[in-house]
Amino acid sequence: MLMTIDVGNTNITLGVFDGDELRATFRMTTKAPRTSDELGVAICNFLMARGIPLDAIEDAVVSSVVPKVMHSLTSALRRYFSVTPLIIGPGIKTGIRMGGDNPRETGADRIVNVAAAYHTYKKACLVLDFGTATTYDYVSADGVFEYTVISPGIQISAQALWSQTAKLPEIEIVKPARVLARNTVNGMQSGLVYGYIGQVEYIVRKIKEELGTQMIVLATGGLGRMISRETSCIDFYDPDLAFKGMKIIYEKNRPAAPAQG
Repeated sequence: MLMTIDVGNTNITLGVFDGDELRATFRMTTKAPRTSDELGVAICNFLMARGIPLDAIEDAVVSSVVPKVMHSLTSALRRYFSVTPLIIGPGIKTGIRMGGDNPRETGADRIVNVAAAYHTYKKACLVLDFGTATTYDYVSADGVFEYTVISPGIQISAQALWSQTAKLPEIEIVKPARVLARNTVNGMQSGLVYGYIGQVEYIVRKIKEELGTQMIVLATGGLGRMISRETSCIDFYDPDLAFKGMKIIYEKNRPAAPAQG
Protein backbone atom coordinates (compact mmCIF):
# COMPACT_ATOMS: atom_id res chain seq x y z
CA MET A 1 0.00 0.00 0.00
CA LEU A 2 1.05 3.57 -0.70
CA MET A 3 0.54 6.38 1.81
CA THR A 4 0.02 9.86 0.32
CA ILE A 5 0.46 12.80 2.67
CA ASP A 6 -0.54 16.40 1.90
CA VAL A 7 0.88 18.88 4.43
CA GLY A 8 -1.09 22.14 4.20
CA ASN A 9 -0.98 25.29 6.29
CA THR A 10 -4.07 24.28 8.27
CA ASN A 11 -4.34 20.48 7.98
CA ILE A 12 -2.29 17.40 7.21
CA THR A 13 -4.38 15.01 5.13
CA LEU A 14 -3.41 11.41 4.51
CA GLY A 15 -4.67 8.90 1.97
CA VAL A 16 -3.87 5.19 1.65
CA PHE A 17 -3.95 3.50 -1.76
CA ASP A 18 -4.29 -0.23 -2.24
CA GLY A 19 -3.38 -0.44 -5.91
CA ASP A 20 -5.65 2.10 -7.61
CA GLU A 21 -8.22 2.09 -4.80
CA LEU A 22 -8.13 4.87 -2.24
CA ARG A 23 -8.85 2.78 0.85
CA ALA A 24 -8.93 5.46 3.55
CA THR A 25 -8.33 9.14 4.25
CA PHE A 26 -7.46 10.95 7.48
CA ARG A 27 -7.01 14.53 8.62
CA MET A 28 -5.12 16.17 11.48
CA THR A 29 -4.20 19.77 12.26
CA THR A 30 -0.87 21.15 11.08
CA LYS A 31 -0.44 24.02 13.49
CA ALA A 32 0.06 21.99 16.67
CA PRO A 33 3.82 21.25 16.91
CA ARG A 34 4.45 17.51 17.13
CA THR A 35 7.49 15.30 17.61
CA SER A 36 8.21 12.43 15.25
CA ASP A 37 6.84 10.01 17.86
CA GLU A 38 3.60 11.98 18.21
CA LEU A 39 3.11 12.02 14.44
CA GLY A 40 4.05 8.35 14.11
CA VAL A 41 1.64 7.23 16.83
CA ALA A 42 -1.16 9.39 15.43
CA ILE A 43 -0.75 7.90 11.94
CA CYS A 44 -0.59 4.37 13.37
CA ASN A 45 -3.81 4.97 15.32
CA PHE A 46 -5.58 6.26 12.21
CA LEU A 47 -4.55 3.20 10.22
CA MET A 48 -5.54 0.74 12.93
CA ALA A 49 -8.91 2.44 13.33
CA ARG A 50 -9.59 1.70 9.65
CA GLY A 51 -8.34 -1.88 9.85
CA ILE A 52 -5.19 -1.28 7.82
CA PRO A 53 -2.18 -3.30 9.06
CA LEU A 54 0.85 -1.12 9.76
CA ASP A 55 3.15 -3.46 7.85
CA ALA A 56 0.95 -3.08 4.76
CA ILE A 57 2.40 0.41 4.18
CA GLU A 58 5.18 -0.17 1.65
CA ASP A 59 6.04 3.39 0.67
CA ALA A 60 4.97 7.03 1.02
CA VAL A 61 4.90 10.26 -0.95
CA VAL A 62 4.66 13.73 0.60
CA SER A 63 3.49 17.08 -0.76
CA SER A 64 4.22 19.87 1.72
CA VAL A 65 3.99 23.66 1.92
CA VAL A 66 5.10 23.72 5.58
CA PRO A 67 8.87 23.08 5.78
CA LYS A 68 9.02 23.10 9.60
CA VAL A 69 6.88 19.94 9.77
CA MET A 70 9.03 17.90 7.43
CA HIS A 71 11.81 16.76 9.76
CA SER A 72 9.40 15.25 12.28
CA LEU A 73 7.19 13.76 9.56
CA THR A 74 9.96 12.08 7.59
CA SER A 75 11.50 10.79 10.83
CA ALA A 76 8.12 9.34 11.85
CA LEU A 77 7.72 7.53 8.52
CA ARG A 78 11.21 6.04 8.77
CA ARG A 79 10.83 5.01 12.41
CA TYR A 80 7.29 3.61 12.36
CA PHE A 81 6.98 2.33 8.77
CA SER A 82 10.59 1.84 7.64
CA VAL A 83 10.01 3.95 4.52
CA THR A 84 11.85 6.95 3.15
CA PRO A 85 9.14 9.04 1.48
CA LEU A 86 9.34 10.61 -1.95
CA ILE A 87 9.19 14.37 -1.35
CA ILE A 88 7.58 16.34 -4.18
CA GLY A 89 9.79 19.26 -5.12
CA PRO A 90 12.28 20.54 -7.71
CA GLY A 91 13.70 17.80 -9.94
CA ILE A 92 10.70 15.49 -9.50
CA LYS A 93 8.97 14.25 -12.66
CA THR A 94 5.34 15.40 -12.65
CA GLY A 95 4.05 14.86 -16.19
CA ILE A 96 3.47 18.59 -16.64
CA ARG A 97 5.77 21.42 -17.73
CA MET A 98 6.16 24.50 -15.59
CA GLY A 99 5.48 27.85 -17.22
CA GLY A 100 5.20 31.22 -15.51
CA ASP A 101 7.93 33.60 -14.42
CA ASN A 102 9.24 31.74 -11.33
CA PRO A 103 8.37 28.03 -11.50
CA ARG A 104 10.36 27.17 -8.37
CA GLU A 105 8.10 29.30 -6.17
CA THR A 106 5.04 27.17 -7.04
CA GLY A 107 3.85 25.13 -4.06
CA ALA A 108 3.86 21.34 -4.22
CA ASP A 109 0.15 21.30 -3.35
CA ARG A 110 -0.70 23.17 -6.54
CA ILE A 111 1.57 20.99 -8.66
CA VAL A 112 -0.09 17.76 -7.51
CA ASN A 113 -3.54 19.21 -8.20
CA VAL A 114 -2.81 20.24 -11.79
CA ALA A 115 -0.93 16.99 -12.42
CA ALA A 116 -4.00 15.01 -11.35
CA ALA A 117 -6.35 17.19 -13.40
CA TYR A 118 -4.27 17.01 -16.57
CA HIS A 119 -3.60 13.27 -16.23
CA THR A 120 -7.33 12.62 -15.77
CA TYR A 121 -8.78 14.80 -18.54
CA LYS A 122 -5.90 15.40 -21.00
CA LYS A 123 -7.48 18.80 -21.67
CA ALA A 124 -7.02 22.37 -20.51
CA CYS A 125 -8.04 22.50 -16.84
CA LEU A 126 -8.60 25.17 -14.21
CA VAL A 127 -8.21 23.81 -10.67
CA LEU A 128 -9.78 25.71 -7.78
CA ASP A 129 -8.38 24.63 -4.41
CA PHE A 130 -10.38 25.97 -1.47
CA GLY A 131 -7.82 25.77 1.31
CA THR A 132 -6.25 28.31 3.66
CA ALA A 133 -5.87 30.36 0.49
CA THR A 134 -8.01 29.77 -2.58
CA THR A 135 -5.92 29.11 -5.68
CA TYR A 136 -7.01 29.09 -9.31
CA ASP A 137 -4.39 27.16 -11.31
CA TYR A 138 -4.51 26.72 -15.09
CA VAL A 139 -2.84 23.90 -17.03
CA SER A 140 -3.04 24.10 -20.82
CA ALA A 141 -4.19 21.41 -23.25
CA ASP A 142 -0.56 20.53 -23.94
CA GLY A 143 0.28 20.11 -20.26
CA VAL A 144 1.88 23.45 -19.33
CA PHE A 145 1.12 24.93 -15.91
CA GLU A 146 0.85 28.52 -17.09
CA TYR A 147 -1.26 30.79 -14.88
CA THR A 148 -2.42 31.22 -11.32
CA VAL A 149 -4.69 33.44 -9.23
CA ILE A 150 -4.48 33.44 -5.42
CA SER A 151 -7.03 34.94 -3.02
CA PRO A 152 -7.66 34.73 0.74
CA GLY A 153 -9.59 31.59 1.64
CA ILE A 154 -13.12 31.91 2.93
CA GLN A 155 -12.01 30.89 6.45
CA ILE A 156 -9.32 33.61 6.48
CA SER A 157 -11.91 36.14 5.29
CA ALA A 158 -14.28 35.07 8.05
CA GLN A 159 -11.62 35.27 10.76
CA ALA A 160 -10.60 38.75 9.58
CA LEU A 161 -14.23 39.84 9.80
CA TRP A 162 -14.82 38.84 13.40
CA SER A 163 -11.28 39.42 14.73
CA GLN A 164 -10.98 42.96 13.37
CA THR A 165 -14.40 44.18 14.52
CA ALA A 166 -15.47 44.78 18.09
CA LYS A 167 -19.02 43.51 17.99
CA LEU A 168 -19.20 40.90 15.23
CA PRO A 169 -19.22 37.34 16.62
CA GLU A 170 -17.42 34.22 15.43
CA ILE A 171 -19.85 32.30 13.20
CA GLU A 172 -20.28 29.01 11.41
CA ILE A 173 -19.64 29.29 7.68
CA VAL A 174 -22.87 28.07 6.10
CA LYS A 175 -25.03 29.42 3.28
CA PRO A 176 -28.24 31.04 4.50
CA ALA A 177 -31.40 30.47 2.49
CA ARG A 178 -31.57 34.11 1.36
CA VAL A 179 -29.08 36.87 0.61
CA LEU A 180 -31.14 39.36 2.62
CA ALA A 181 -30.73 38.79 6.35
CA ARG A 182 -32.66 40.02 9.39
CA ASN A 183 -29.92 39.48 11.99
CA THR A 184 -26.17 39.91 12.33
CA VAL A 185 -25.14 36.25 12.15
CA ASN A 186 -27.14 35.56 8.99
CA GLY A 187 -25.91 38.84 7.53
CA MET A 188 -22.29 37.79 8.05
CA GLN A 189 -22.95 34.34 6.62
CA SER A 190 -24.67 35.88 3.60
CA GLY A 191 -21.83 38.29 2.91
CA LEU A 192 -19.16 35.62 3.29
CA VAL A 193 -20.74 32.79 1.33
CA TYR A 194 -22.67 34.64 -1.37
CA GLY A 195 -19.77 37.06 -1.70
CA TYR A 196 -17.35 34.18 -2.17
CA ILE A 197 -19.57 32.53 -4.76
CA GLY A 198 -19.61 35.83 -6.63
CA GLN A 199 -15.81 36.05 -6.46
CA VAL A 200 -15.42 32.54 -7.85
CA GLU A 201 -17.83 33.13 -10.71
CA TYR A 202 -16.21 36.43 -11.67
CA ILE A 203 -12.63 35.14 -11.59
CA VAL A 204 -13.50 32.00 -13.57
CA ARG A 205 -15.34 34.09 -16.14
CA LYS A 206 -12.43 36.53 -16.51
CA ILE A 207 -9.92 33.68 -16.88
CA LYS A 208 -12.00 32.18 -19.69
CA GLU A 209 -12.34 35.59 -21.36
CA GLU A 210 -8.61 36.31 -21.22
CA LEU A 211 -7.59 32.87 -22.49
CA GLY A 212 -10.40 32.55 -25.01
CA THR A 213 -10.44 28.78 -24.72
CA GLN A 214 -12.58 25.99 -23.30
CA MET A 215 -11.45 24.25 -20.12
CA ILE A 216 -12.55 21.81 -17.45
CA VAL A 217 -13.12 23.60 -14.13
CA LEU A 218 -12.42 21.45 -11.09
CA ALA A 219 -12.80 22.25 -7.39
CA THR A 220 -11.12 20.60 -4.44
CA GLY A 221 -10.38 21.45 -0.80
CA GLY A 222 -12.53 21.48 2.31
CA LEU A 223 -14.99 24.27 1.48
CA GLY A 224 -14.95 23.49 -2.23
CA ARG A 225 -17.91 21.17 -1.81
CA MET A 226 -20.17 23.94 -0.51
CA ILE A 227 -19.12 26.47 -3.15
CA SER A 228 -19.28 24.01 -6.05
CA ARG A 229 -22.87 23.11 -5.19
CA GLU A 230 -23.90 26.75 -5.57
CA THR A 231 -22.47 27.66 -8.97
CA SER A 232 -22.61 26.28 -12.48
CA CYS A 233 -19.12 27.60 -13.30
CA ILE A 234 -17.52 24.57 -11.58
CA ASP A 235 -17.80 21.32 -13.55
CA PHE A 236 -16.63 18.81 -10.95
CA TYR A 237 -15.74 18.62 -7.26
CA ASP A 238 -13.05 16.10 -6.28
CA PRO A 239 -12.00 16.05 -2.61
CA ASP A 240 -9.28 13.47 -3.36
CA LEU A 241 -7.53 15.34 -6.18
CA ALA A 242 -4.29 15.89 -4.23
CA PHE A 243 -4.04 12.20 -3.28
CA LYS A 244 -4.52 11.20 -6.91
CA GLY A 245 -1.90 13.70 -8.04
CA MET A 246 0.63 12.43 -5.51
CA LYS A 247 0.07 8.84 -6.62
CA ILE A 248 0.53 9.81 -10.29
CA ILE A 249 3.77 11.66 -9.51
CA TYR A 250 4.98 8.82 -7.30
CA GLU A 251 4.54 6.31 -10.10
CA LYS A 252 6.45 8.53 -12.53
CA ASN A 253 9.42 8.64 -10.16
CA ARG A 254 9.34 5.13 -8.68
CA PRO A 255 8.04 2.96 -11.54
CA ALA A 256 8.40 -0.27 -9.58
CA ALA A 257 6.07 1.12 -6.90
CA PRO A 258 4.00 -1.11 -4.62
CA ALA A 259 1.02 1.07 -5.57
CA GLN A 260 0.96 -0.82 -8.85
CA GLY A 261 -0.19 -3.86 -6.94
